[in-house]
Amino acid sequence: MTEYVTVTSDAPEGRTGAIKLHGPAAFAGMHKAGRLAAETLDMLTPHMVPGVATAELDRLIYDFIVAGGGVPATLGYRGYTHSTCISINHVVCHGIPSEKTLKSGDIVNVDVTPIVDGWHGDTSRMYLIGDVPLKARRLVEVTYECLMLGIEQARPGAHMGDVANAIQRHAEKHRYGVVRDFCGHGLGRLFHDAPEVVHVGKPGTGPELRPGMIFTIEPMINIGRPDVKLLDDGWTAVTRDRSLSAQFEHSIGITEDGCEIFTLSPAGFHQPPFS
Repeated sequence: MTEYVTVTSDAPEGRTGAIKLHGPAAFAGMHKAGRLAAETLDMLTPHMVPGVATAELDRLIYDFIVAGGGVPATLGYRGYTHSTCISINHVVCHGIPSEKTLKSGDIVNVDVTPIVDGWHGDTSRMYLIGDVPLKARRLVEVTYECLMLGIEQARPGAHMGDVANAIQRHAEKHRYGVVRDFCGHGLGRLFHDAPEVVHVGKPGTGPELRPGMIFTIEPMINIGRPDVKLLDDGWTAVTRDRSLSAQFEHSIGITEDGCEIFTLSPAGFHQPPFS
């Protein structure tokens, strides 16, 4: 049975397995952190061009987050030494910045999580580099649609299975595979908290959504099969069949009558191509 706990000023901050129900102060904190996360990805837009090294993008992200009063949550997380994850083409998630340069035709996911005043703003976005083939552009479009269809289901009285099923149905309608090995998660003062937010499921199943819940929705959609494998670096996940993969992520909070998205782009850069 799912356990819920209302967060108060003296409530324990650790992960207990219970789903936390937050108040207005937490939502205000998440809006601030989420805005910096979205602004970071907005800032990056003109730099996402052929020839740029992903390590340089990582440096830009670090400088921007720190200048904005935040700290990159990934820096030092479980030994990770970068401020972002950058996943190119068949990399599903957790791609490590390096001196590798982007090339025309690449599709790229950049995932950032600044911590601002103790709150985590977690979001990722796809970028199209140069002249991207139609097949890849369509995958990116459908993946964004999957995210927003999932968010449409996020309201009080619905269930996590409703969110997951909306994503799964749309992806599979286009004969794409939905990754099972990674999922969204609760968020707030902790980077990863309950509940797990899966992207495949049946309507009416899973935890009930209640006002005050804060979590990410972050579907990873593959042109081919959903299977992934982890590389020897211990972080990078790739598609087993080397097919292209795309992902979008928002952090949201359940309200009395729906949900709020904390990580919307202030510049209106919701899905590529950005202008």
